[in-house]
Amino acid sequence: MSKLEIIRGKVWKFGDNVSTTDITPKEMFHGIPHTTREMVFAATRPDWKNRVQPGDCIVAGENFGFGSTRTVASDVMKELRIGCIVADSMARMYFRTAISIGFPTLVCAGVSRIFSEGDELEADIARGVIRNLTTGQSLRSSPYPPYLLEILDAGGLMPLLVKKLEDLK
Repeated sequence: MSKLEIIRGKVWKFGDNVSTTDITPKEMFHGIPHTTREMVFAATRPDWKNRVQPGDCIVAGENFGFGSTRTVASDVMKELRIGCIVADSMARMYFRTAISIGFPTLVCAGVSRIFSEGDELEADIARGVIRNLTTGQSLRSSPYPPYLLEILDAGGLMPLLVKKLEDLK
C-alpha cells in the first residue's frame, strides 16, 4: 500500500502551455545569484513563491511542463513540498522526470474545468480519482501502476535502487 495514495491540498490554478521556462526561467542558468524558490514562475506569477504553502497542489490545463528538459523544473516543486500537480495533459519528459525524483504528477483529462484557484483537491493516486472537495465534483484518471507507486514511496528512482541493492546484501 502506498504512502502517497491520498493527497489533499489547496489548489493553485495554471492554464494551458506552462513551459519549463515559465516554471524555471532562463535567468536561473546565466550566473545570476538566486535560489530556485526566488525564480519559480518569476515571469508569470511573481508573487506565487511567497504565497504557496507546503502541501498545496497545482491544477493545470493542457501541455504542462513542455519545452526544454530542465530537471530543476520538477525539482523545485519537490523543494517547495507541493502535494502534486494534476493537469489535463503533461509533457512526457516532465512527467517522467517528476516521477524519477519521487514527485507525484497526474494526468486527468478535464481536471482544469472542475477546479478554481483556492478549491481543495483530493487525489487518490492508487485509484486514479481526483476530487474537488469544495464543489464535490470528481474525475477518474488512470491510476499509477504499482511500480510507479513504489518509486514515489521510495522518494524517487535512485533511493529505490539504493534500497533494492541494500536488500540484496
